[in-house]
Amino acid sequence: MGKIRTRILGLADIEKQQKEEQKTHAETKAEKAELKEEKAVEAKKNEEKTAKVNVSKKVRGKKYLEAKKKLGTVKKMKLPEAVELLKKAKYVSFDESVDLHMNVEKTGLRGEVELPHSTGKTVRVAIVSDTVLEQLANGKIEFDVLITHPSFMSKLARFAKVLGPKGLMPNPKAGTVSATPEEVAKKFLKGTLRWKTEPKFPLIHQQIGKLSYDSKNLTENAQAFINAVGKSQIKALFIASSMGPSIEIEVEKEE
Repeated sequence: MGKIRTRILGLADIEKQQKEEQKTHAETKAEKAELKEEKAVEAKKNEEKTAKVNVSKKVRGKKYLEAKKKLGTVKKMKLPEAVELLKKAKYVSFDESVDLHMNVEKTGLRGEVELPHSTGKTVRVAIVSDTVLEQLANGKIEFDVLITHPSFMSKLARFAKVLGPKGLMPNPKAGTVSATPEEVAKKFLKGTLRWKTEPKFPLIHQQIGKLSYDSKNLTENAQAFINAVGKSQIKALFIASSMGPSIEIEVEKEE
């Protein structure tokens, strides 16, 4: 129960003073409440900031740090030298994949390339048929590349929302809509790669082989992919194994 305040009526001066005191008390109380709320908001912001910092700090293991030391302090390297060093820095027992990571001029870049050597990744290629359509209707996606004859495009349209975000919707620009789908399928089974930037960022990531591959083969695969993207489009280029640190590669601009 709150404190009972008495008021002496009939005395104008005293009544006026009491009103002013009540007003001052109410204002002080409101100011304290506002200050308390501001402190609570500030504390919450600090907690969120601290949480973000903790998440961003990725703890690296001892073996990773030792592998990074082997790379030395050279900022950029020639491609063949980087491949050799990448192999020497290996510290895990399984056969890692080797990937190129590119920062390019703009989003929307795409294309295809047939590398001179296998990437070590099995590509599942499917040609649209009534059977494939039935599998899609049941939610089954058992392919990495989907190729179709133009006559099936109208039937595929209802699966666009599922296939599109996964990059699996057949597209004439990607060469996956063809009057001779069997021939196109052979090309992709042989090792033709489709590449493109991330949807919202000018970045490209592509596996080019396995760390156990001969250095010459890895270098040739990397060079073929770089040429397909175009040196003039590449702002920064890195090569890395799936578990190891990355090495920045020198990119000689085309004249």
